[in-house]
Amino acid sequence: MRRYKMKSGGACALTMSLLLAAALLTTSCRYRVHGRDRMTEADVKEEARSEVSYQQPEEQSAQAAAVSADGLEIPEMKSSKGQLLRRTGYTTQYNSGTRCPDWTAWHLTAAHTNGSVKRKSVDYQEDFQVREPRATRMDYFQAPYDRGHMCPAGDNKWSPQAMQDCFLYTNMCPQNHNMNGGVWNDLEMKCRTWAKQFGDIYIVCGPTYDSAAPARYIGKNKVRVPDGFFKAVLCTQGKPKAIGFYYPNTHGEGSIEDHAMPVRQLERMTGIDFFPRLERSVQDKIETSFNYADW
Repeated sequence: MRRYKMKSGGACALTMSLLLAAALLTTSCRYRVHGRDRMTEADVKEEARSEVSYQQPEEQSAQAAAVSADGLEIPEMKSSKGQLLRRTGYTTQYNSGTRCPDWTAWHLTAAHTNGSVKRKSVDYQEDFQVREPRATRMDYFQAPYDRGHMCPAGDNKWSPQAMQDCFLYTNMCPQNHNMNGGVWNDLEMKCRTWAKQFGDIYIVCGPTYDSAAPARYIGKNKVRVPDGFFKAVLCTQGKPKAIGFYYPNTHGEGSIEDHAMPVRQLERMTGIDFFPRLERSVQDKIETSFNYADW
């Protein structure tokens, strides 16, 4: 370990102040994207004033409907009979037992990686389309977890309604703060880069639970804390390819490539059939192996 000789008096105090300021600045820059995901007392008061009874729009925009027209992003999960919820920018299967989504899927186009809608323009909202008990803002208050978006706000800046939809609690899971603002955020940004690079990609993500580990919950509505998170990505532009990722719900370490794996391996871990609308021969070819360099 490298050792430093302590300076005396004011020089030492000045040095420590500068190091602390630098550390705070670095932390702020890295996590400011997800700064509102941690529930605070001020958030409780603000959301209580702004809460409305969310109603799904009767008609989606033509643009949003076109995005999911082919449905390549929709997976199959035989072990769950969750409630299917179709939103402006994504589709999710809600699990009433965990109070979290089983999975959330969306078609991310290059055009949807940018937009004028700011995440500060909307608040987190209880989803009145699912039965009680359901996740509320108070379940996350003083909990040691972020309100982790499955479909991120950064993918929904193209539409005010899409941005509002992504702040529903049915699009959230309790997520480790460092992971949410660190390695998970890195992957979200990388997906937007891929969408710009290739024109569009299909994404499925969601929580995982370890049957061998004790179940953990937050809040009076017992929102289950995931033990990890998965993400599967498909690109059909040019030569089709797919890649999977798994992240433990911990402080988060490693590069994006460190968490990569074949989609078929991710299917065995999660019990989910990703991209089932592809021809079986194509699935067998692109899901059994991957080359990160192709991305």
